[in-house]
Amino acid sequence: MNLNYIVTTCRNNSVDTEKDQIPFEQEHDEEMPFVNLYPKHGYQAFEGFGGAITEAAGYAFSKMSEAKQNEVLQAYFGADGNRYRFARMAIDSCDFSLGNYSAVTDSGDQELSTFSLKRDEKYILPMLRKAQEISGEPIEIMLSPWSPPAFMKSNSAKNGGGFLKPEYRSLWARYLCRYVQEYRKMGFSVTMLTIQNEPKAAQRWDSCLYTAEQEKAFLRDFLYPELMKSELKDVQVCIWDHNKERVFERAEAIIDQETDKMVQGIAFHWYSGDHFGALRLTKEVFPDKKLIFSEGCVEYSRFDGENQLAHAQMYAHDIIGNLNAGMNVSLDWNIILDEKGGPNHVGNFCEAPIMCDTKNDTVIKNVSYTYIWHFSRFIQRGARRIAASSYTDQLEITAFQNPDDTITTVLLNRTGEKVPVSIRLEGQLASFCVPANSIVTGLIS
Repeated sequence: MNLNYIVTTCRNNSVDTEKDQIPFEQEHDEEMPFVNLYPKHGYQAFEGFGGAITEAAGYAFSKMSEAKQNEVLQAYFGADGNRYRFARMAIDSCDFSLGNYSAVTDSGDQELSTFSLKRDEKYILPMLRKAQEISGEPIEIMLSPWSPPAFMKSNSAKNGGGFLKPEYRSLWARYLCRYVQEYRKMGFSVTMLTIQNEPKAAQRWDSCLYTAEQEKAFLRDFLYPELMKSELKDVQVCIWDHNKERVFERAEAIIDQETDKMVQGIAFHWYSGDHFGALRLTKEVFPDKKLIFSEGCVEYSRFDGENQLAHAQMYAHDIIGNLNAGMNVSLDWNIILDEKGGPNHVGNFCEAPIMCDTKNDTVIKNVSYTYIWHFSRFIQRGARRIAASSYTDQLEITAFQNPDDTITTVLLNRTGEKVPVSIRLEGQLASFCVPANSIVTGLIS
């Protein structure tokens, strides 16, 4: 039995990745410094990684040469890249759009006869089609609305929050189902639908507020019946789609004996902190619901845009914590952005793991891209998380047994000192040092 491991260190925002192999040896009653792996004791199955293809991503993509477009998509969806198999798409506009838009703008169109995805066809769908070609298999899509059309809302605007007017709940449910149907007609595999992106936030961009009671009523009385009527029974409906600190309360408020069959997943973001305990509690109380990380990014308004290592460590820390709390799917926010961190129609610029300098036709892989690679490249679809323990809090760890029976373990060291470790598995040890400020993926076969 051998441990093949890949180590990435970072200096001056540049990564150095090395590979090595060491054999396992028989242990002799040592007590330190172990990381224990217990493959006989498993938890949730993991379905894969992905990211969002927004209009901003599609626009930046369109400004690149064909060679650079291929480089980006191979990096994310190719067999030698991050092996993404999911994409999140906004229903109508979001902040990472060139401006507000809706598929229907005529308040008198109760039959959705003017419904059009012409805007998506300009930048979003061309990128998605090319990604699917690179992937070689259907990319599973999550659709998420930021705001209904302005005429359906209490504030008569896409931006600034407001509520869905009660008289438009039926039409909005049909609108959402129409989006799924139109994407499927074009050959895209829409498997998930969230009810509302960030339902507790009245943002200066596209947004809409739902209380737990409103979200539950809309799901129970309008969206679920319309999904059944539209023969979309296989669409997995995900509630919440907001930060982790209130994920359990929202699930508890919405899921009851009547609505249990209507909810397949609970989506969450990272912007309010770790809250891994809230995720773990949600998984314990609702074990049959998927936990789906649906958005996270490094916002320039909150974080130093120059500290690439810190950003990458944020990603890895959150992925490990979410996985260990029961996460089933992990979706990053924009997969690419331009050199400014946009475009964004309200100036809410952010960082993406890959940035595209559209003026110089240059692809820039940030350190966070490689840190995500350490997970997404090696944790296979259908892998099962296994029990693990560590002798020190200097190492953050997670471990999975893949469908081919190989074991993948990821170790994160966010300290400035190297940390010795012995991977202990069924009486065998493989010992090495985890360098300072590094991430390590170990493959055991």
